[in-house]
Amino acid sequence: MNAHDGPQRSEQRIEAYGVRLRPFRLDDVEDVAAGCADPLTQRFLDGLPDPYTEADARWWITQGAPAAFASGGAAYAVTDPATDRLLGTVGLSHPVPQRGQAEIGYWVAPWARGRGVATAATRALSEHVFASGTARLELLTRVENTASQRVALAAGYRPEGVRRSATPIRAGGRWDLTVWVRLADDPPGPSPRPLPDLPDGRLTDGVVVLRRLGPDDTDQTYRLHSDPEVVASRVPPGAPARDEIERRCRGAESQWLVGTAAAMTVLDGASGDFVGNCTLNYDQPASGQAMIGYSLLPQWRGRGYATRTVRLLARWGFDHVGLSRLWAGTLPENAASQRVLEKAGFRREGLLRGRLPSAAGSRADSTVYGLLATDPLG
Repeated sequence: MNAHDGPQRSEQRIEAYGVRLRPFRLDDVEDVAAGCADPLTQRFLDGLPDPYTEADARWWITQGAPAAFASGGAAYAVTDPATDRLLGTVGLSHPVPQRGQAEIGYWVAPWARGRGVATAATRALSEHVFASGTARLELLTRVENTASQRVALAAGYRPEGVRRSATPIRAGGRWDLTVWVRLADDPPGPSPRPLPDLPDGRLTDGVVVLRRLGPDDTDQTYRLHSDPEVVASRVPPGAPARDEIERRCRGAESQWLVGTAAAMTVLDGASGDFVGNCTLNYDQPASGQAMIGYSLLPQWRGRGYATRTVRLLARWGFDHVGLSRLWAGTLPENAASQRVLEKAGFRREGLLRGRLPSAAGSRADSTVYGLLATDPLG
C-alpha cells in the first residue's frame, strides 16, 4: 500500500502480541452492545449513544466499521485468538494522507480489562500501519483517563502536550485532551518514564506516608491551600478557587505520567489523617534537576513532619528518579521553611532578587536552597 493512499484500507486480519484483530461480524452484536453500554466506556467515549443498544451495535458492525475502512481509517474487533470472542476494538480515524498521519483509538470490554489487551492491540495495529507507510500516529486521551495514558506509554507513545477544550462533552462544555505520539522510526518497546511510580504505591519512614495526589484529595487540598499562612506563601499570593484545586487533583496522575510533576498527599502514618501536600517538579530534566515544594495544615506544623516529608521526597528523587540535584525556594522571611530544608540537608545557595511575582504587581525575592545526590541527608 502506498502511504498516500491513507493509513489503512484493507480489512485484513492481524495477529500479534496475544490478540487477534479482525473485521467485526454480526455474532459480535451482543458483546459490542455490552462493551459500549459499560459505564467506564461511556464515561470516556461520551460520543456513543446512551443508552447503547444492540441496534446500535448492529449499525456499527454493518455500516460504521466498514465506513471507517472506506474513508482510509480502520475499525477492528480485538479478539482472543483461542476463542475469537470480542475483547474490545481498536481503529484509526482522522487520516491525513499528505502527512502520513492518523489517530489511533480503542476501548476494552469490562470482561477483558487488566490483561494488557489495549496495549497489545495498539502495538499490533501501530506496527502494521507503520509497515504500510504511515509516518506518525496520534493517540488522544482525556487528561483524567490515566489508564489509557498508561496504555500509550506501554505501546511506545510519547507525550507531546495538551489540546485545550479539544472535544465536546455530552452534558455540555468541552474537555482537554493529552496528545501522545509514536513515529514510525521510534524505538520499539515502552516509552521511558521520567517519573516512575512510587514503590508499592507510597513512600514512608514509619511516621509519615506519601502517596500520589488524586481526585479524592480535593476537599482536603482545598482546605490546605485556603489556609491564610499557605496563601501568604503562594506565588502570587491569593487563595485558589475550588475548581482550580479540583483540576489539579484530577490531573495529578497525568502530570506524573508525562513526567512534569509528582504531586503527593502527605498522611500521618499512624492515623492516616491528611497532613498536607508535597510536589517534585521535574523542571530541568536535561540537567537532572528538580524543584520541591510542600505545605502542611497548621495542626501538623512544628512536629517534624515537613522535614520527614522533604527527606522522603529527596531520597526518592535521587534513588528512583535518578536526579543529580534538588532545589527549593522560599521567601526570605519564611524562616520555618528554611529550617525544614536545612534539617533535611539542603544548603543555602543565595538570593534571587525579584524572582517571584508578589501582591499588587510587585516582585519578591527568593532564597534558594540546594541538595546534591552526593550530599548527606540531614
